[in-house]
Amino acid sequence: MWRIVGDWLQRAPIEDPVDRRNAPMLQVVLLILGALPPLMWLYRIFGTDIAWRPGETASLVSSLLISAVAFFCFALIRRGRFQWAIRQLLVVVALTLLLAYAGSGLSAQVYEQPIQVMWLFVAGMMIGRRALWAMYAVLVAALFVGAVSEARSTDAVLAHLVGDAAIRSVMFLLIAVVVDRSVAALRGSLAEATRQGRDLAQANRRLEAEIEAREQAQEQLIHAQKVEAVGRMCSGVAHDFNHLMTVMLGYIQRGKQAGDAAEMAEVLSGLESAAQRATAVTRKLLHFSRQEVTRVEVFDAGEALRDMQPMLRQTLGAGITLDLRLPGDDCPIAFDRAQFGLAVLNMAANAAHAMPGGGRFRIALRALPALDEVEIVLDDDGHGMSRDVQARAFEPFFTTKPSGQGTGLGLSIVRNLVESAGGSVEVDSNPGVGTRFLVRLPMTDRAHGPESERARSVEQR
Repeated sequence: MWRIVGDWLQRAPIEDPVDRRNAPMLQVVLLILGALPPLMWLYRIFGTDIAWRPGETASLVSSLLISAVAFFCFALIRRGRFQWAIRQLLVVVALTLLLAYAGSGLSAQVYEQPIQVMWLFVAGMMIGRRALWAMYAVLVAALFVGAVSEARSTDAVLAHLVGDAAIRSVMFLLIAVVVDRSVAALRGSLAEATRQGRDLAQANRRLEAEIEAREQAQEQLIHAQKVEAVGRMCSGVAHDFNHLMTVMLGYIQRGKQAGDAAEMAEVLSGLESAAQRATAVTRKLLHFSRQEVTRVEVFDAGEALRDMQPMLRQTLGAGITLDLRLPGDDCPIAFDRAQFGLAVLNMAANAAHAMPGGGRFRIALRALPALDEVEIVLDDDGHGMSRDVQARAFEPFFTTKPSGQGTGLGLSIVRNLVESAGGSVEVDSNPGVGTRFLVRLPMTDRAHGPESERARSVEQR
């Protein structure tokens, strides 16, 4: 119940954050101020046998007036007009205090002084130092006005009443000083917290900008690696095209010597097939090197590796045997298909550099249902890596190749791509024995494939 009441009190449409924090407390004060004094006066009138004293009628009127103003100001706060409500309330309180002390004297207000102390807190906490000391000045003026008024209407000695007013003024002064220092400390803390909040927001913006710049740089590096991989495949593509052109020229020569329509149709069919193969080669090359939005999709890793065989053979060269071991079952993963191919080609290119005299490059794929993972093992018979080189293999720009022959970004990009997909990559190598990479990726349920497809918002340029 109290939580419901607290939530309701906080729903006032107030723009200033400090006023919004103060609003619930002030609303509680206003409700108490509006309801408690009338109840106390009812008890004074009907619950006690004390005779009605001079000046109490003025106190009753002033208390009821303040209660009415408190309810009115409560309604203003509920409408979002916090500062207008609190300032209007304090002005009415100040005028009521002066009139009450002038009408009933100093002694008749003794029961009201705890509530009068509250106005010092309200002025200081809700508005500021000027309002606090203005309210204190009003209280002091009201005390001395009450002393003079009581001296005129009774036989009390003015000097005694003035002394009493001075003592009460000192008591109010002590309270005002405590409120002033407390408010100053609170506002100082709030200003420091606000400054730190602004600094933190600026730091967050700088961090976001750095992250965005890093992502853009990574996307550019990925594209650079794709272009580099295309360059490595150019010799193989040129060989394929040379072979296809030879086939086409052969069909053309046959066509020139064709004696009937059936033979000409056979020649044209063979020529069309060779042209289609040439088109497929260029299409795959352009598709791989094209810069597009990174798009994660669910596909079978085995099928992707099987489709990559021509590019892998071209990357490895004629002297290296490709040993591709694929399981019969599907191995569905969520990855950008082009970036998956880039990662595999990067490791194949490293293997080719490690086996200049030829060798064997093996890719073994298997599903690990117990771990919900797909495992890809890529190993070669190359010269291997020392422990120091192996420890830095995934560092950006680290390379053991001669100047101008490598960027040192291939394995770094492989690790970033694999880890971005929720996987891991490890390397194990021994000099003179070879190198083995172990890549593990989360296995994805094909049934949820369409729901898992998503496009990243960062466009590669």
